[in-house]
Amino acid sequence: EVDKVLVWRRHPGQYASESPMVEGRDFFVDELLADYRGRVVDPVSMPAEAPLFLMYTSGTTARPKGCQHSTGGYLSYVAGTSKYYQDIHPEDTYWCFADIGWITGHSYIVYGPLALGTTSVLYEGAPAYPDAGRPWRIAERLGVNIFHTAPTTIRMLRKLGPEEPKKYDYHFKHMTTVGEPIEPDVWRWYHDVVGKGEAVIVDTWWQTENGGFLGSTLPALQPMKPGSCGPGVLGIYPVIYDDDDNTVEAGSGRAGNICIRNPWPGIFQTIWKQPDRFVEIYYERYCRNKDSKDWRDWPYLAGDGAVQAADGYFRILGRIDDVINVAGHRLGTKELESASMTVEEIGEAAAVPVMDEIRGRAVEMYVSLRPGLAPSKEIEEKVTKAIETKIGKIARPKNVWIVADMPKTRSGKIMRRVIAGISNFADVGDTTTLSNPEIVEDIRHHVQSEKLARGEVPRELSPQETEEIKAFGHAE
Repeated sequence: EVDKVLVWRRHPGQYASESPMVEGRDFFVDELLADYRGRVVDPVSMPAEAPLFLMYTSGTTARPKGCQHSTGGYLSYVAGTSKYYQDIHPEDTYWCFADIGWITGHSYIVYGPLALGTTSVLYEGAPAYPDAGRPWRIAERLGVNIFHTAPTTIRMLRKLGPEEPKKYDYHFKHMTTVGEPIEPDVWRWYHDVVGKGEAVIVDTWWQTENGGFLGSTLPALQPMKPGSCGPGVLGIYPVIYDDDDNTVEAGSGRAGNICIRNPWPGIFQTIWKQPDRFVEIYYERYCRNKDSKDWRDWPYLAGDGAVQAADGYFRILGRIDDVINVAGHRLGTKELESASMTVEEIGEAAAVPVMDEIRGRAVEMYVSLRPGLAPSKEIEEKVTKAIETKIGKIARPKNVWIVADMPKTRSGKIMRRVIAGISNFADVGDTTTLSNPEIVEDIRHHVQSEKLARGEVPRELSPQETEEIKAFGHAE
């Protein structure tokens, strides 16, 4: 039962939502605060295992999952990882450049930094509005010395203003990346230009379900490694299993499914009102004994593919369901996209599968260019050559599509299922959550008309193929 709902209005007196307010249950925050101004409100003590919040994350084949996080375990975990992996102290000015409605915003804009008593910068709106210098002006003006953002944002800022950071007098001691694998080429720009060669970079790997970082490096203690998130954080013991339930050894060069062998304080408690789905998705796959009450028999399946180097560092390849199987070869989307990003003209890249009568699946690449550049066959050929050189002939894309922009969510994530639908002449699904839904029709017209002109006549997809396309990229 929901007792009270607090609704935030950006502008007092204006309510633009289509959801009607329910009298007696729904209250505007700005109206309530007027009655409490100047008063000390004592905190309410809660049990450590009491639910703290629900954070919804996408599901690959069903409705979004409501991840239920606990009060004590979650708070202790984000405070600990903020302190030891982001080097946050009370005297710092810390900026997590992310959407507050995302788990990164909850953990590392609000709970973690404030638990440590630091100054936390909150920013709302497009990263580069009104121009690409906006983030660096804010960093200079507020004296930000710790900067935390996602590779998607880093790529966007590099694309829009590759030399902009050099114009501003700020100094970061520490920078972090979060949310997705970062390409080595983008990492180096982040280090050399944004960090001015001075800042430690901590790459991180974790998920909505985890509460906080699972894989990372201790700043200044463990070596930085472009494109790798590092080993498991303190208290986390990752392992990679293959599809036959065998352990994939470090240094073997083989990819597999990354799992966590032990429970930890920040792990979510359940999927809201779906306990069976919780077990099925995260624990059933590699369970050794379903009657066991011993946590050692229930490793956590993260749903990401990974490779572990001989030095113990993990390289995350992307979601298990985002692997493109070309003639029996499993190609990670991040591998394909990283190769494309080595082409200097490319600002962003996304790999999707397209049905192929000979190979089962083929790769199609979508790329957008850096400002001031025009599409050309030469750039398309450069992307193809880069992929063949970095990965091999088997990964050669069937088509390279140069587009003006990618369909993205409000937090800047590329919606790969939308462009996968376009490539396969399939339904692109719900686009209401996109920040730029108008781009979908532009891309569809460009790609599908060109395919038809080339004689690439689409065939009807099977139900299984349709579900595959719908699920592609969902977990991101």
